[in-house]
Amino acid sequence: MRIAFFDSGIGGISVLHEAMKQLPHEDFLYFADTLHVPYGTKSKDEVLSFVKQAVETISKEEVSALVIACNTATSIAISELRNIYEMPIIGMEPAVKPALAMNRSSGKRVLVLATPLTLKESKYRELVSRIDDMHMVDSLPMPELVQFCEQLNVDNQQIIDYFHTQLASFDLSMYGTLVLGCTHFPFFRSVLKKILPDHIQIVDGSAGTVNRLTQLLSDRDQLLGKGHSDLKWMCSDSNPEYLEKMRKALELFEVVGV
Repeated sequence: MRIAFFDSGIGGISVLHEAMKQLPHEDFLYFADTLHVPYGTKSKDEVLSFVKQAVETISKEEVSALVIACNTATSIAISELRNIYEMPIIGMEPAVKPALAMNRSSGKRVLVLATPLTLKESKYRELVSRIDDMHMVDSLPMPELVQFCEQLNVDNQQIIDYFHTQLASFDLSMYGTLVLGCTHFPFFRSVLKKILPDHIQIVDGSAGTVNRLTQLLSDRDQLLGKGHSDLKWMCSDSNPEYLEKMRKALELFEVVGV
């Protein structure tokens, strides 16, 4: 049985990488919805339809659990998917809660970068309103980052200039933590470390998601726990070039995402 990871494109590889690090003996499947990437700029109804189609395909494989390694897909589809399938389905949410906890003593603000659709969804707004009692969280949509990432264009002068432009209106001395609220965005961790003030910490939801995955599979006694890990790649358009891009993206993330 494999642990499946799903995203619109290569972004969820950042979560897969964390799982491979924490669960080195498990077998994995990674599925990218290449027919419909990106999700973050599409309508809610479109994304829900795309996710349901993709998960139906994934469910035909032998999988023990499914990680929706996409914040946008999680916010729109996770509840409906859990009503349809019996297997454990784990979603993502921006790491706002740990970011606020990290800033509690300093009183500094939190800046969340995400796709426009994630930031518009009630799931995100409810998360922030529930835990941000001091109104310390600001949000910035950055849809272009998904396209840059899909091109494996993650660390050069073009990317540096783009971040400088997008962040120009923010007084970064007021912020203590930057939240990467899309699974594509950890691919830009290296370049962000170059341009952000040293005091700003960068967080994402990968570790918390994999911790939850591990707990659920352990409770169900479904962790292999031994042997060599195997990884199967799939994409919705069965494009061999994209399958190769996913392999390259995993190798790239080892360099730029940690």
